[in-house]
Amino acid sequence: MTAPNSAKQKFARAKLDSLFADAANTWVIHYSCESFYDRPNGASPRITSIAVRRLDSGQTLSFSIHQVAEERNIPFNQIEAHYDDLERQMLDAFYHHVGSHKGMKYLHWNMRDINYGFAALEHRHRVLKGAPVIVEDDKKIDFSRLLIDIYGVGYVAHPRLENLLARNSIKPRDFLTGPQEAEAFEKRNFVGLHQSTLRKVDVVANLAERAHSRQLKTNTTWWEMHGGRVRAVTKWTVENKMVAFLASVATFVGLGITLYTLR
Repeated sequence: MTAPNSAKQKFARAKLDSLFADAANTWVIHYSCESFYDRPNGASPRITSIAVRRLDSGQTLSFSIHQVAEERNIPFNQIEAHYDDLERQMLDAFYHHVGSHKGMKYLHWNMRDINYGFAALEHRHRVLKGAPVIVEDDKKIDFSRLLIDIYGVGYVAHPRLENLLARNSIKPRDFLTGPQEAEAFEKRNFVGLHQSTLRKVDVVANLAERAHSRQLKTNTTWWEMHGGRVRAVTKWTVENKMVAFLASVATFVGLGITLYTLR
């Protein structure tokens, strides 16, 4: 396993700690969508649900196709016929929330590009003739990358999120993997997709709390976490007051014995 880079590790820990220091202004975000693979016509994948969870209180807001349909008295079996209209209304509501909470930070898992990310949500809203509210890049924090910087690239096997849950004994209730979400969309299981999205913001927040409190379990050993360097042992000795005290006592005792033998 490759040990984490000490400079990146320090920066990533500080970034994570700063989010919890300002938890009232930090949201965990995740969304589900149509599969973005095997799309020969090049059309962007349709969004099914989005969830945002306050890092401090755990209060969660969700935006989903089936909820919009219910509000408009559209039968479940007719969602497909009205999908674009329902999706536009769902994204309108989401971006109204974003616009009403300017300056908030968003902690996410791999939401980095046009395939899956903030850019994909913005693009889909524009396709539906909406006007998305742009979240500034410095307000987007990729938790998956923070973990790599903190624990090293081999801290857990792929797929990382699922294996990290297992490593920390977190039950994946309602959690759908990527292939399972694609299958759920094909079967028009919008409720299942919504529940999975809610579950994912919950587990990402849970894992972030454990990483922040230095209690997250990974495959990275203590020695690897500290780069396997002698200076890590020295730093630990200095930071551990009891060890430092005993080391000082041992030094004075050793000096005393030396002086005594020289008499």
